[in-house]
Amino acid sequence: MSVSAQPTPYPLLPLLGRGLAAGGVAGLVSGLFSLLLAEPVMDRAIRLEEKRSAAEAAAHTHAGHSGHSHAAEAEELFSRGTQHFGLVVTAVVAGLAIGVFFTLAYALVHRSAARNDGRGWQRAMGLAGAGFLALSLLPALRYPANPPGVGDGGTVAERQGLWVAALVIGVLGMVLAHQVHQRLGQAGHGLPVRQLGAAAAVVATLAALFLLPDNPDQVPVPATLLWDFRVLSLGGHLVLWAVLGAVFAAPALRRQPSAEREGQPEPASASAVS
Repeated sequence: MSVSAQPTPYPLLPLLGRGLAAGGVAGLVSGLFSLLLAEPVMDRAIRLEEKRSAAEAAAHTHAGHSGHSHAAEAEELFSRGTQHFGLVVTAVVAGLAIGVFFTLAYALVHRSAARNDGRGWQRAMGLAGAGFLALSLLPALRYPANPPGVGDGGTVAERQGLWVAALVIGVLGMVLAHQVHQRLGQAGHGLPVRQLGAAAAVVATLAALFLLPDNPDQVPVPATLLWDFRVLSLGGHLVLWAVLGAVFAAPALRRQPSAEREGQPEPASASAVS
C-alpha cells in the first residue's frame, strides 16, 4: 500500500545556514556592483559638494566673516580607497543580516509547505521580490536616495524617522497584499483575481507612502548626476534581492527533478505491487 506524504514544516537551522550563505553572497555582489558602478557617481557628487562648500566659505570670507571655514579645516578621516573597502564589507554584513530576516520570513510564510514539492524556487524568488518592493522600491519612490553631503545636519533625525516610517508602511503593505491574495484564494477566486487584489494592495501602500511629509532638504545636485545616483542605488538593491533569492532557492532546483518524479503516476507494475 502507498503512504501519502504529509506536508512538514521546514527545519529552521538548515534554512538559517542557507540564508546566511545567500545573504553573504548577495551582499558581496551588491557591494561590488556599487563599487564599480555607483562609486564613480558618488565621487563626482563629493567633488561637487567640496566645490559648493568652498564657494560658501569664500562668500563668507568676502562678506567679512572672521575665522576659518569648518569645511576648509575638515580633514578626511579615511581615504577613498579605505571607504571603498568599507563599502564592500558593510554590504556583506548587511547582506548577512538581511539573509537571517529573509530566512525567518520564509519559514513563517511557508511553515506548512512540503519541502520537496518542486516550488522552492518560486517561493524564494517571490519572497525576494516582495522584500525588494517593501524595503527598496516603494520607499525609494517616496524618498529617493541622495548623494553624500546632501541635506542639512539639523534634519538628520527627521529624515531618518521618515525613512523608517516608509519601511514600516512598505512591510505592512506587502503583508496586506499577501493576506488579500490568500483570502481571495480561500474564497475560490482564480489567479487573475488574486493577482489583481494583491496589486491593488500595493497601489494602496504607495498611496499611503505619499501621505508622509516631503523630504525637508533641498538637493543642490545636477539633475543628470542625481538621476544616475538614484538609479544605480536602486539597481544595487535589485541586485541584492535577486541574488539573495536565487542563491537561497538554488538547493530547491537540485531537488525539483526528484519532486517532479514523485508527483508522476506510478507505473502499472508498481501499482500492481502496492
